[in-house]
Amino acid sequence: MSKKVLIKTYGCQMNVYDSSRMRDVLAPLGYEETESVEAADFVILNTCHIREKAADKVYSELGRLRDIKLERAETGREMLIAVAGCVGQAEGAEITKRNKAVDLVFGPQTYHRLPQLMKQLQDTGKSVVETEFDVSDKFADLESRPQISTSVAAFLTIQEGCDKFCTFCVVPYTRGAEFSRPVKQILTEAEKLAAKGVREVTLLGQNVNAYRGQGASGPESLARLVTQLSQVKGIERIRYVTSHPRDMTDDLIEAHAQNDKLMPYLHLPIQSGNDRILKAMNRGHTTAHYVQIIERMRKARADMAISGDFIVGFPGETDAEFEDTLRLVKQVNYASAYSFKYSPRPGTPAAERADQIDEDVKNERLARLQSLILEQTLAFNASCVGKSFDVLLEKAGRQAGQLIGRSPYLQSVHLEAGNLKIGDIAKVEIKSIGPNSLSGHYSPVESNIRS
Repeated sequence: MSKKVLIKTYGCQMNVYDSSRMRDVLAPLGYEETESVEAADFVILNTCHIREKAADKVYSELGRLRDIKLERAETGREMLIAVAGCVGQAEGAEITKRNKAVDLVFGPQTYHRLPQLMKQLQDTGKSVVETEFDVSDKFADLESRPQISTSVAAFLTIQEGCDKFCTFCVVPYTRGAEFSRPVKQILTEAEKLAAKGVREVTLLGQNVNAYRGQGASGPESLARLVTQLSQVKGIERIRYVTSHPRDMTDDLIEAHAQNDKLMPYLHLPIQSGNDRILKAMNRGHTTAHYVQIIERMRKARADMAISGDFIVGFPGETDAEFEDTLRLVKQVNYASAYSFKYSPRPGTPAAERADQIDEDVKNERLARLQSLILEQTLAFNASCVGKSFDVLLEKAGRQAGQLIGRSPYLQSVHLEAGNLKIGDIAKVEIKSIGPNSLSGHYSPVESNIRS
């Protein structure tokens, strides 16, 4: 009799990838995925420690799950609860101390050992906490497990960890040092994904462009890896995220000019438009260096669109320094961007500073920044009207006969399907824009379809 697992994913794309691999690990144990907590025999919270009050939100959710677990026990039904991901790594045994209903706590480097951890739980009857950075090769272990893929677009982790130690960030403490997977291992996973119908892969890493995985004759760069991935039969589109300005190499910029399968969209966080704040953040680059990268990217490929990340209200940030961020946003002209208020992360240097910014000031700055970013995003979307893009069709739309896909710039595009099907890449003319998507028209010319 099959069992049901609910994996609730918080945060970044790497957590989405990790959750999918957890499903692969649990499938041989008889677990099938469910979206209903009422039906779940096993609930895993795959957590993120980047957002504000992340741990508090996890504890709140655990309180709700504890009540459900106790109700189940009264009817003789078992329910396992696990906390995975970066909050699990950071909080460790504190989680089981605060909530006795939690059975398993493990970090992002040890989820491949779920079967062993579950057996340990069964054998001892005691909660299991595993937050040591595993010396074994997680990805080598995962390579032997069949992948469950239900989409034509998939994430593929190629690099983990961070050596940058930005003063606001917990990633080096929760994900560990930078590690790059071997080229052969990545190509094998890409081939398996392609065999299941995946046509687009997004390469993931905390510092994805710091990739230096072992190849046939030594370490390979991200640009070289992309070249090899573009030769995998069935893979038609390649993306990568998240990049760091310090690792934006000449060959990667050139790859965007030479490789048509590499999408013309770069997510390149800067966090602040002021050099003093960047230095206080330990970013290791200046605004001039960042702008130079953008200019070179746009010279390499004229249709390149830029996305970014920003933090407002970093400790000590003055009004004038925030204005520098607004000036940078206007100078770069983003297609989209993510922006957040600074919030202290325990154990990070910035959290110990005495010059924290008042919440009201942070709120006002964030509102101004997001208004500017939204203005730019709407303008970028409006500029797409009348243009024709290759759209990868990913799922059925809400209306009968409608399909939804993604443009090269990650915009959602909906259109009348005609003779198209999910997995096709079709040339679509953009006719109009909505609040969160584009509307397009496909002319049924056979040469426009890549199936």
